[in-house]
Amino acid sequence: MFTFGTELGNESFYITFFPFLMWNVDAFVGRRLIMVWVWVMYLGQCTKDVIGWSRPASPPVVKVEMFYNSEYSMPSTHAMSGTAIPFSLFLLTYYRWEYPFLLGFSLALCWCLLVCVSRIYMGMHSILDVMAGVLYSALILLFFLPALDLIDNFNLTCRYAPLIIISLHLGLGLFSFTLDTWSTSRGDTALILGTGAGVAVASHVNHWLGLMPDPPLDQLPFSVPSLSAGLVGLGLLRLCVGVLVLVASRDLMKAVTIPLVCWVSGVPSGDVRKARQHMEVELPYRYIVYGTVGFNVLFLVPLLFSYLHLS
Repeated sequence: MFTFGTELGNESFYITFFPFLMWNVDAFVGRRLIMVWVWVMYLGQCTKDVIGWSRPASPPVVKVEMFYNSEYSMPSTHAMSGTAIPFSLFLLTYYRWEYPFLLGFSLALCWCLLVCVSRIYMGMHSILDVMAGVLYSALILLFFLPALDLIDNFNLTCRYAPLIIISLHLGLGLFSFTLDTWSTSRGDTALILGTGAGVAVASHVNHWLGLMPDPPLDQLPFSVPSLSAGLVGLGLLRLCVGVLVLVASRDLMKAVTIPLVCWVSGVPSGDVRKARQHMEVELPYRYIVYGTVGFNVLFLVPLLFSYLHLS
C-alpha cells in the first residue's frame, strides 16, 4: 500500500493519470490541473534546494526507497503533489460534474494521507517535512487557484502565448539549476517545466485550430455516466494506445536529443549519466523530451484518436 502511495508522486503515475484524465474525463480540468502541478512542484523543488536539509539519517531510520536519496528533504514534494493534485482535482470538478461533496472530499483526503504517510514509512521524510509540504502546497493553492482562469485564457488566446510559455518555463529551469549542485531534483524540475510548457502550447494550438473546444457553460454540470463494458473498454483502449504513443515518442526523443545536446554543448556523450550532470545537457534534454510528450498528450494523441474514430 505504501509503495503505491509513493508511486502517486512518480513519473509512471503522471504519464498515465494526466493523459487518462484528459482523454477520458475532462480535458479542461486536465490542462488546468497540469498548471497547478507544475507550479507547486517547481516551487517545492526550488525551496528544497534553498533550505538544503538532508534526508533523515539512516540509522536510526530504515530507508525502504533510495532513488531520491540524493535530494534534499524539506519540504516533501511528494506531500506537496499529494495535496495539490487531489484537492485541486476535487475543487476543479465539483461544480462541473454532479457527485456528492462528501465523496469527492473523502477521496481527496485519503489520497493525500496515503502519499504523506508513505513518505514517512519509506524513511525518506520526517513528519516535519511532510507537514511543511502539505501546508506549503495549501498556501500555493490559495493564491494560484483564483488565477487559473486568467492564466488559462492567456494560454489559449494570446497571440504570443507559445513564445512566452516556452521562454518562461525555460527561464525558470535555468534559475532552478543555479540553486545547487546536481541531483535528481534538477532533472525532475526540467521534466515538470517541459511537460507544462508542452501542454500549454498544445492548448493554444488546439484553440487556434478549433480542436477540442471547451463545452459551453449552459451544459454544466455534467452527469457522471453509468459504467458499461463498452465505456470501460473504450477508455482503456484510448489509454493503451495513447500511452504507447507517449512512451514511443519519449524514447525516440531521448535517443535523438542526448547525443545532439552533448554535441552542441561539447560534452562527451560516452557516459550518459555523467553527461547529464552538466546543466547544458540535462536542462535542454529533459525540457525538449518532456515538452514533446506534453504537446503530444493534448494535441497529437487526440488527433490520432479522431483518425482512429476513438474520440
